[in-house]
Parts: sequence; structure tokens; C-alpha cells
Amino acid sequence: MKSTYQLVQFLFFIALLPLQGQMKEKSMMEGKMSSPYARQLPIDTMVKTQHSATINGTAIAYTAQTGTQPVWDEQGEPIASLHYTYYTRNNVKDRTARPLLISFNGGPGSGSVWMHLAYTGPRILKIDTEGFPVQPYGVSQNPYSILDVADIVYVNPANTGYSRTIPAHGKEVDRSKFFGINADIKYLAEWLNTFVTRNNRWRSPKYIIGESYGGTRVAGLALELQNAQWMYLNGVIMVSPADYKVLRTGGPVSSALNLPYFTAAAWYQKALDPALQQKDLLEILPESEAYTVSTLLPALAKGGFISDQERQAVAKKMAYYSGLTEKEILDHNLSVPTSYFWKALLRNKGGFTVGRLDSRYLGIDRQLAGVRPDYNSELTSWLHSFTPAINYYLQEELKFKTDLKYNMFGPVRPWDNSNDNTRDNLRQAMAQNPYLNVMYQSGYFDGATTYFNAKYSMWQIDPSGRLKDRFSFKGYRSGHMMYLRKEDLQNANNDIRDFIKRTMANGKSAKY
Repeated sequence: MKSTYQLVQFLFFIALLPLQGQMKEKSMMEGKMSSPYARQLPIDTMVKTQHSATINGTAIAYTAQTGTQPVWDEQGEPIASLHYTYYTRNNVKDRTARPLLISFNGGPGSGSVWMHLAYTGPRILKIDTEGFPVQPYGVSQNPYSILDVADIVYVNPANTGYSRTIPAHGKEVDRSKFFGINADIKYLAEWLNTFVTRNNRWRSPKYIIGESYGGTRVAGLALELQNAQWMYLNGVIMVSPADYKVLRTGGPVSSALNLPYFTAAAWYQKALDPALQQKDLLEILPESEAYTVSTLLPALAKGGFISDQERQAVAKKMAYYSGLTEKEILDHNLSVPTSYFWKALLRNKGGFTVGRLDSRYLGIDRQLAGVRPDYNSELTSWLHSFTPAINYYLQEELKFKTDLKYNMFGPVRPWDNSNDNTRDNLRQAMAQNPYLNVMYQSGYFDGATTYFNAKYSMWQIDPSGRLKDRFSFKGYRSGHMMYLRKEDLQNANNDIRDFIKRTMANGKSAKY
């Protein structure tokens, strides 16, 4: 009798297993986990919270939706789950006419924290007006957010933020599906198709914004979304974009393009020749740019066959525009690495190094000698503010409870950089889509992805010149994350707001 009872209990338990799985799945979809904390990522979950902010003087109520959404393989199995945060303005009668901005940071391997908590979102870091950290850490309202004109989703690619890859059936993760220029673009386009479908945004005008490596990402996504997902965009916004057609190739072009950045950084640090230093930055940069294109680039192209007279003349002018000495420039054969500039610019003017991503920031090395700084002074400063703020904000304000570590920079290496056609792909996307416009935003003091490199990249996208009226460039008196400076936070958000308003179709047909 007892054994029969145990058998019935066992069969009843087996019968409940599928139902328990369904209940667990439903619970995860609703964001209700059995424990508020979990070291394992929920594959598909979501939490909604209600908030308000005053933006451009207007009180705005909005919904924050944060959670995870799977990346599917060809068999429909989840191979990763991406964490995202999605903001929608409340009380919008016609969501089809409201733009959707899709936001990525770069790295590759960086979470979406940077633009999320310091640029376009409704909350920003507690920092001073120039972008330096202050304690206690935290967030405050962003009075310049673009949430008044567009809904925004911030996406963390695989292994960044709370996003993680998922081993399938006990096998190791196939890293080739995620960690490379083309793989990254392909799976993110698929993921965005699912996101847009789930959130009923197919009819909305769409924009994508990418910072640093994110510029490479969104340039490629523009064509991938059109050709593989049949999703057409109104705009692509490149924030301090990395163009590896220049950055990784070296040679005369790559080297020459650094000079206008040298001019800007040296001007900020008051290290230029007095004749230049007394002028405004925007007076001297066109002069440095013209010299770069007309004189420096052809001189570097001559290599070792340049005449001694021309070599001396170029070194003298480069010293004038860079704050370095003629000897330093001649010792580098007129091709000065940016890493040497960061180390040497202030070597005899206080002994500080200057930041790579933002040369307004200063660092102190172990010794004055050397050819590159010991550390990135600007990045360590930023991590002071961003790391505690994003962990506090997601867990305490947006109620996404997890024991997972938020990866400011995630394990994505090695990264496959081969077959990078993203610059050409962006041109093709624009040619196919008359609605598509592109805006570049760069900080003059960015020494990693310099503003003049961005200009040059923009010039090279369409050799025919027939698309040039659909490109625009905006420069700011700050660095890689130009929005950390309060004045540029306001200006850069207004530039995005104007770009969106200007590129809305407003009933106009997509035709040439």
C-alpha cells in the first residue's frame, strides 16, 4: 500500500514538471523571480517603474522598462541574453509618430552605461560642471535629456553590463557568433528585430546612436537592419566614432590627422606658442587643419626622401601647432605617436601627463622619463563616478535586482576585426534609403578617436559627393565623452534634438 502511494506521488510530481517550467517562465517574463537576487542571469525578464523629470522646463512622466531579452540561434534556442533599459514618455497618443532612439556604447566590450547615465537619458551622474567626480556618488535629473522628443533604449551587447552569453546544451559558447565586427552587427540586428516587434515600434521613425567603437557598430547596423531585417532608419548618430580604416592602418594619413588634435589639447593646457595661445580655439583649428591637409600630409607621404630643408620647415611648423619641440618631432621623423604626446606635452610644464580620451585630465606618473603615460588619467576619473552610479541606479531606482556584476568592460577578447566594410556599408545604406541622414559629434580634446579623424572619415564615406548634404558635423570643447561638460551636455543634446526634428519624414515620400 505504501509503495503504491509513493508511486502515485512520484507520478504526480513528474506530471507537474512541465507546469512548473511554464510557471517559472511566466514569472521570469513578468520580472518576478523566486528570489529578488540571483547570480544566474534570467534569460527573459522585465521590470517596469514609473518616474518623472523636468526636461527643457517641462514636467514629463515616463516609464522605465529594464530587463533581459534573448538572442536566438538558428534553431530558436537562446545563446545569449542582453540586458537593456527602455524609456517611454507617458501619455503619448500616437506612438507611431514618436521616434525611437537605439543607443550603443563601444569598446568593443563596453556597457551602455556611459551615454545612458551621462548624456541622453533622464538621469545623469552627480559630477561637477566640467565632468569631474564628486562624492557622494549618485544620479540626478537630466534637464537636457532628449526624452521629450524620442523614446530611448540602451542596449548592452553580449558580456557587457548584465548581458551574458549562454552555453547551449552543456557546450562551450561559440564566441565567433558574438565577438567580431560582423558577428556583433549580425546578432544585434536580429535582437533589435525582436525588440521592435515586442514593443510595437515598427511604424516609429528610428535612429541609432553609437559612441567610439559604437560608431563602427551603428555604421554597419544601418545596412544590416535594411538588408537582413527590412528595417529602415531615419538617422545614424556617430559620437566620437572610431574608424579603423584609419586608426589601425598607420601611415601618412593616420599620422597627419593627429595634428589638429595636438593643437586643441595644447591650447587647452596653455602650451602653444603665444601667437596661437592668445586666440580662441575655433580661430586656430581651421588653420591647423588646413596645414595638415595641404602641407603635412604630402610631406609625410615622401617618407625618407623628403628634403632636409622641407623636413626642418615641417618640424618647425608642427612644433608651432603642437606644443612639442622641433627636436622631439624630428626624432620621430615627423610622425609623432599620440601616446608620446600625452606623456611629453607637459613634461617640462608641471610634469603631468594628459588624458588619452580627454586631454583636459591630468595624471602623475612614477617618473618624468618615458614615451607613454603609466595610466589613463581620464578613465580612472570617470570610473569613480560611473561604477557606483549605475549599480545604485539599476538596483535601487529601477528595481532590477541581481547579484550579477555589472561589467563596465566585459570579456569579449579576442575580437575579430577582419572584413571591416562598415564605412562602405553606411554609404550603401544611405544610397538605398533617401530618408537616412548621418550626424557626427566629437570633442576637440579627444586623443583616442580624434575630431579630425571623424571629419576625414565623414569626407571619405561617399567619394561621389552626391550624399554630402545628408551629413553634418558638430564639435565640442571637451573630450571623448563631450557630454560630461555641462555646457556641452546641453549643446549636444540640443543638436540631437534638432537632428531628429530635421530628419523626420513628415509625410514626404522616400524618393530621389
